[in-house]
Amino acid sequence: MASENIPHVAFLGCGSMNEAILAGMLAGGHPKDRITATVRRAERAAELRSRHGVQGLAGSEQEDANRTAAAAADVVIVGVKPVGVKAMLEEIGSALKPGALVISVAAAVTVQMLEAALPEGQPVIRCMPNTPSKLGRGVVSLSPGTSCSQAALDEAERLLASAGTVVQVPEEQVDALSAVSGSGPAYAFYLAEAMAAAGERLGLDPQLSALLARETVAGAGAMLAEPDADAAALRRAVTSPNGTTEAAIAEFDRRGLPVIVADGAAAAAARAAQISAELREG
Repeated sequence: MASENIPHVAFLGCGSMNEAILAGMLAGGHPKDRITATVRRAERAAELRSRHGVQGLAGSEQEDANRTAAAAADVVIVGVKPVGVKAMLEEIGSALKPGALVISVAAAVTVQMLEAALPEGQPVIRCMPNTPSKLGRGVVSLSPGTSCSQAALDEAERLLASAGTVVQVPEEQVDALSAVSGSGPAYAFYLAEAMAAAGERLGLDPQLSALLARETVAGAGAMLAEPDADAAALRRAVTSPNGTTEAAIAEFDRRGLPVIVADGAAAAAARAAQISAELREG
């Protein structure tokens, strides 16, 4: 593909999530000279140039680094904290190419907020990645704005596929998705913590118990990642009638674990909606 047909991508803010997406994009063959990243500190810009070979700009090195990067970009991926997104978009709005696609990976920042801070008609996508995206095993959701074409949506999916599984969801479902895949890695880590603590209570050495829990959860996750894997079927395959696993599952059910998980996810979704409301009011 000729370089002029390859989109120039600007990462505005390059914390761990945006850097993970950037690294995945490079691993997928996107040319280094078609990527720019902006950060606050000159040291961080130098680190990105050294580690990835991309152009890194820092506000302390070059005045108006964000506008400079945005002006050259076909796709802008905004990775600053939610409270800083509005100011960032207002800063770069007049510098953007009319058709440049703006993707926000900031939690709780709605499509309406994105569009309100940018020139009318600017295509935007609200994106919700999760932390396993750092390993290329994440879930990345895309919710297009009112001016986002199918071609732009397809381009975003292609660019972000290196981070993991990409799904398209209507924006009204983003809070629910966030409660499952956004917060979900923490649930798995929490389970591993609880399993390790249970092993200790049963007399295992703490380091051994932590190792067993960690590797078991990781291994089970790898099995779930197989094509057409079904969690219920995998669970049944391990649960022999009248066996040890069945005894554990029965106790989980008796204590209401499925309800606890559902209530926790509902609390996460409610908090996401609350944060969005706070950002609108702010």
